[in-house]
Amino acid sequence: MPAKTEPVTRPLAWQPNRAQCEQPTTELPAQGQLTRYATAPRPRVPQPEPQRKIPRAAIGLTVAVLALITLALLLPGADSGLPGAGRITLVVFAAAVLAWMFSPLDDTYIGLCAVFALVATGVLSADELFGALGGETIWLLIAAFVLAAGLSSTGLPTRVAVLLIARARSVRGLAHLITAALVLTAFAVPATSGRAALALPVFLGLAKALRDREKVVRALAVLFPAVILLSAVATVVGAGAHLITSQILANTVGTGIGYGQWLLLGAPFAIVSSHLAAELVLLLMVPRAQRRLRLTLSAEQLATEAGTAVRGPLTSAQRRASGILAIVVGLWCTEFLHGMSPALIALFGGLLITAPKLGTVGMSGALGSIPWSLLLFMASTAVLGGALASSGAAGWLTATVFGTGGGSPVPFLLGVIVVSAAAHLVLQSRSARSSVLVPLLVPLAVSAGLNPIAIAFASTVAAGFCHTLPSSAKPVAMFGAVTEVPTYRRTDLLRFSAIAGPLLVLLVLGFALYVWPLLGLSLR
Repeated sequence: MPAKTEPVTRPLAWQPNRAQCEQPTTELPAQGQLTRYATAPRPRVPQPEPQRKIPRAAIGLTVAVLALITLALLLPGADSGLPGAGRITLVVFAAAVLAWMFSPLDDTYIGLCAVFALVATGVLSADELFGALGGETIWLLIAAFVLAAGLSSTGLPTRVAVLLIARARSVRGLAHLITAALVLTAFAVPATSGRAALALPVFLGLAKALRDREKVVRALAVLFPAVILLSAVATVVGAGAHLITSQILANTVGTGIGYGQWLLLGAPFAIVSSHLAAELVLLLMVPRAQRRLRLTLSAEQLATEAGTAVRGPLTSAQRRASGILAIVVGLWCTEFLHGMSPALIALFGGLLITAPKLGTVGMSGALGSIPWSLLLFMASTAVLGGALASSGAAGWLTATVFGTGGGSPVPFLLGVIVVSAAAHLVLQSRSARSSVLVPLLVPLAVSAGLNPIAIAFASTVAAGFCHTLPSSAKPVAMFGAVTEVPTYRRTDLLRFSAIAGPLLVLLVLGFALYVWPLLGLSLR
């Protein structure tokens, strides 16, 4: 039998009690025992509750409301020459300008709120508001957009632009041919944003054809919107601000500026200023060596990129559209002979270009291309500008700030042009700038012994300068948002505007003093 073994006795591991868990022990355990330590949990430090910050929007709204209340309290009464309606109009006008400058709200919404407030307070009647929405100016733009839709659907404007641009044999020649093509579009397509949308495919095609010349492409990205904005002054339908100016003049001095007169005054300035801008862009952004390099462009390649055909005879739709456009422009220019209003002529052209078998686009498709928000905004700003004049607010404000009296017209005119050109830094909408400036300038020009039509026209022309920032105008923003090809940098715009702004001021001043008087628009 195996020997009986004795069990081996092993010491048990040391187990701490509860008191030892709460505090570390100082006794040394016996040899062979395990030592365990326990620590108390770290006490939690209460975190202070984050302070609630007041949103900036709430602060801005509070400051604006307080400023408007202060303005309402400080404005004098009827005994000082400011009627009650004028007082209300000035407060509503100030609120609209502040909202346009600092509020994220839509410009059209702000304008409609402003005119609704004027109707609600009795400054305007409901008939005046709704009459403006259905007035001749709105109908003129509606019909002009229908005409533009029918013309654009044929591809004729793009075809003409591509064929013209493809003739360039140098970068300088390319810049001036682009300028000429864009100036021509001002006679067919209303609104600068519509012309920018039409020209954008052409720019993309050029950028891809010149992909190895990045500086040239960046220069073209500045040139396209600059020329679109400057050449808009060629016609009265080139921008909504032109129609607002004409309407305010008709309501205040009894006569506006018709299509033919505007064409006579605006087209020379549009051509000169656009080509000067092209030369300035070349000098600032394209090295001299690249400006002189020979250039070869393929019309077929540009047409493919732009999505149109350029070879062969004009299509039947293109011939019909060009014929209708020629009839409409001819009737506009001869208004003094037949007496038909521009809106009625445009409506006639719109009916022709949407007619079955004769037209090039359906009526529903043409109406769908109309920027209704723009029309509502233009109508609301025109009503607001008219209220400034009819309520006596504009006359009181200009007399109080500037006083009365004559003197040399040059300092006064120069001040008007500078303020109008710089106004795009405060108000981005060209229509809003005209609705603010023109009602104030009309009584001011009368008190200075100057022709209010000449002053209002010079202000509207100068207000077309809006190239400083990408947000200054829709065409600038559209060409800056391109991602497929290189585009301008913010510094490119700043350099261009720093020189183009003063040059434009001097150019408007020169035309107002020496050119427009020869064409029938005198300063006095």
